[in-house]
Amino acid sequence: MAELIRMPKMSDTMTEGVIAEWHKKVGDTVKSGDVLAEVETDKATMDLEAYDEGTLLYIGVEKGQAVPIDGIIAVVGKAGEDYKGLLEGGDSSNGSSESQASAPAEKPAAPAPSPNGAQPGQATSQTPDPKAVSAAPAANVNATVIRMPKMSDTMTEGTIVAWHKKEGDTVKSGDVLAEVETDKATMDLEAYEEGTLLYIGVKEGSAVAVDEVIAVVGEKGTDFKVLLQGGGQSAAAPQAEAAPAEAQPAAQSAPAETAGTNGHDRVLASPLAKQIAKEKGVNLAEVQGSGPEGRIVKRDVETFQPAAKPAPASAPAEKPAAPAPAAPAAQPAPATYGDYEDIPVSQMRKTIARRLSESLFTAPHFYLTMEINMDKAMELRGKVNEVSSVKVSFNDFVLKAAALALKKHPAVNSSWLGDKIRRYSYVNIGVAVAVDEGLLVPVIRNADQKTLSTISAEVKDLAGKAKDKKLQPKDWEGSTFSISNLGMFGIDEFTAIINPPDSCIMAVGAIKQTVKFEGDVAKPTNVMKVTLSCDHRTVDGATGAAFLQTFKGLLENPFGMLV
Repeated sequence: MAELIRMPKMSDTMTEGVIAEWHKKVGDTVKSGDVLAEVETDKATMDLEAYDEGTLLYIGVEKGQAVPIDGIIAVVGKAGEDYKGLLEGGDSSNGSSESQASAPAEKPAAPAPSPNGAQPGQATSQTPDPKAVSAAPAANVNATVIRMPKMSDTMTEGTIVAWHKKEGDTVKSGDVLAEVETDKATMDLEAYEEGTLLYIGVKEGSAVAVDEVIAVVGEKGTDFKVLLQGGGQSAAAPQAEAAPAEAQPAAQSAPAETAGTNGHDRVLASPLAKQIAKEKGVNLAEVQGSGPEGRIVKRDVETFQPAAKPAPASAPAEKPAAPAPAAPAAQPAPATYGDYEDIPVSQMRKTIARRLSESLFTAPHFYLTMEINMDKAMELRGKVNEVSSVKVSFNDFVLKAAALALKKHPAVNSSWLGDKIRRYSYVNIGVAVAVDEGLLVPVIRNADQKTLSTISAEVKDLAGKAKDKKLQPKDWEGSTFSISNLGMFGIDEFTAIINPPDSCIMAVGAIKQTVKFEGDVAKPTNVMKVTLSCDHRTVDGATGAAFLQTFKGLLENPFGMLV
């Protein structure tokens, strides 16, 4: 009997996995223990082994696609076995298009799947399931839609920095099609299909939402337009969107071809664009689409400015015309009294704004500030740098002391997960790094187990990658605590916003020379102020204070960190 292969939970924080590579293809014989695929989780790339023997009958997820935990990814059974009934009822928890696409062909009135359910390449004839949704319009179209992939856990859209291929070029699997700027790095977009690049739907410099169509690859000369018409929305759109022309008001039907209609009666717009338009009260018929075939996408609605409508020349005072529902007024720009420059918001800056706003207004912050004597740390640093092959900074001392203090105070090394608090047995410290477009937080893993020179080398390496936009997801994911140091800029003291899902972040100021009294004698001393921002849902005041006491003790007697 055929068995469903589902996405397993391979780590404690994993919510979905990405198929990095398939090691078997449909029709191959599979034995228990064989590696079916490589799966990229939030922490590592791991092998997915088969636990049943038989023939690989079905692969439902292409290379590069993300699948939620328990989502169907394949079927193993006897050669020639009918597994389609298993797909129809086998994945109630999965939102992928495979489970939705298996509605019987004899029921054409069945609701179309969610527009966002379609995944790259599923509108092609690659999957031999004759019942797949959108197979009717695209059954004979030998082409694959390329969509904007989700390249990081926080990515909602990507910007095409540069195309490495042009329309008409031959494309092989693994070729770099384009460079994509995400909220954290600039990454290569690789082709997963072979053929000819038939269509490029996004210009360089344009932002594209995750899962939006950006290109089409297929056989030369293929008519791919049917894929674009259903590429960003369900192939069977609701009939309400295709109302007969005679039922339309005359004012709306006057233009020969309204923007975004592509010559048809219904407006071509992505589901997200429709939702935003509904919320803002924007008439999509007035919006100029910039997507494929004039399709209206998110940015078109967000940047749309309704044209001013002239008032009637002589409207009777006693019988004023009922005004049509007006779209909400856009946020007025501040008055300007000189030259100015509008700087487009980068993907990184958008994500920083969104995540920090969510953090500040959802996590109840409180702040604890402490002054630390750094005389002994300064003395030890000089001695360490005499024998170390890597120059150790005061920031490395701070990071090491924080890591050791977190091991003694696990309540601070935690995350708020809504219905539970997760306390980590490992210590991964995120180090805030300033780059031209914002802030990145690469992670030093197992920092409590590393020497000062190792920490210093890793921080320098990750900071360099961050500035060159070469960080990979594994470099910035999985922090349990964060540190932001502005002391090198001469800042004495500041507060930082918690980097979710961490419970705390430490803001580190400059080392400043001051005076201390030993009896009646004034002596010079060097002090540093640190401020701990705490999420009160997980960390109480006394807990945070105890952590800072331990942290202070380690820096004021730093030799203990070396043994």
